[in-house]
Amino acid sequence: MMEQKVINFIGKNVKIGKGVKIWHFAYVGDNVELGDGVVIGSLAHIDRGVKIGDNTRVEGSVYIPPLTIIGKDVFIGPAVTFTNDPYPPSKRMIGVVVEDGAIIGASSVIKAGVRIGKNSVIAMGAVVTKDVPPNTVVAGIPARPLYSRQEYEKRKKKWESAK
Repeated sequence: MMEQKVINFIGKNVKIGKGVKIWHFAYVGDNVELGDGVVIGSLAHIDRGVKIGDNTRVEGSVYIPPLTIIGKDVFIGPAVTFTNDPYPPSKRMIGVVVEDGAIIGASSVIKAGVRIGKNSVIAMGAVVTKDVPPNTVVAGIPARPLYSRQEYEKRKKKWESAK
């Protein structure tokens, strides 16, 4: 049986909490902070200086640039792209802030400087160009409010209980 070698890049001065899992071919840059129970998917790129809170899950092929701050209990779906340069290429950058409990669907794009509110949901494929209020579900290009997180949970429960 051939031994497999997992190749990841972990930068300097990275703080890794308890129970963190980093899957194959991930990049974690210098001065990153990963809270307890964080999961980083394959091919994810977590650039320098990023902070990710406890029990957050970052799926594969996600790009998180410098200056991004992500709270606790956040889910980031596959191929999500965060940005930090509103006028590329610029000499001045600004990060994205994702508050606790947010859900970001696959292939969403988040504009530099945006704040995603606590317990909000970003639908898959959305392009988020403005702040998202807490407990709000947004979708579309550009992303617009659809309904509340409470309605989202109701729909999710109905979906999960269907036969």
